[in-house]
Amino acid sequence: MSLEIKNLTKKYGEFTALDNVTLSLGKRIYGLLGANGAGKSTFLNLITDNLKRTGGQVLYNGREILGMGAEYRRKVGYTPQLQGIYEDFTAGQFMRYIGALKGMKGREIKRQSGELLELVGLLKVSHKKLESFSGGMRQRTLLAAAMLDDPEILILDEPTAGLDPEERIRLRNHIASLGSDRTVILATHVVDDIECIADKVILLRRGSVLRFDTPGGLMEEISGKVGEYKGSFEDTERLREKFGKGQTIRRKDGFIFRAAADDLPEGFSPVTDITLEDVYLYYGEGRK
Repeated sequence: MSLEIKNLTKKYGEFTALDNVTLSLGKRIYGLLGANGAGKSTFLNLITDNLKRTGGQVLYNGREILGMGAEYRRKVGYTPQLQGIYEDFTAGQFMRYIGALKGMKGREIKRQSGELLELVGLLKVSHKKLESFSGGMRQRTLLAAAMLDDPEILILDEPTAGLDPEERIRLRNHIASLGSDRTVILATHVVDDIECIADKVILLRRGSVLRFDTPGGLMEEISGKVGEYKGSFEDTERLREKFGKGQTIRRKDGFIFRAAADDLPEGFSPVTDITLEDVYLYYGEGRK
């Protein structure tokens, strides 16, 4: 299975939301990383054929998706950023509803619904209304629904937004188990969501692909460019305001300011435990 994206562009008048994006995607988990407004949701809406493009192509196994219509949409499972969920439905009813929209047969909907709700840990509460579910339970319901009909492409737009840390980890573990035999695209601005599970990272900025590499490759790129400054909270906050980007971190022995740049200011100690968060900081706004 291949998804080829060639010079994909979306403009709104004079504003370019997505600018000539070209990518080749296969069966693995891709983290789509970028700040709010970077073009993540626009990109996802274009490759799911939910938004009319300005230019470019999206090819599924060599075929333009615009000519495939419903045939292509049945290959795609999509969890949008805003929770599109009917609160008066039970989880089981919601699964049956989504299955019917996908054109699945009743017996197959029942079989897959049970398997998928069990996979996300919700089978025992499938008779309860969604209005009683926590945010994490709702997101897991949406993930299960997106998996109906065994899609070859699974697209998740900010799936952990608003979740507490325990729910985020649980949902992330479910997503990690799905990438061996399909294309999974997980869009987020929360680096922790993809650092451990993404095979490759697509780093978007202002509608363009800034980097496309493995997490390890991206971290290797900035080797020697990450440092820390230790001081009081006031010291680190003043440094953050002066430096413009970076983060203040509380450690058991005090505060540090951590930054990533080609030329670190005097007083910074270089570090070797580089993270994807450092990559995100290094390629932040204002950098080419």
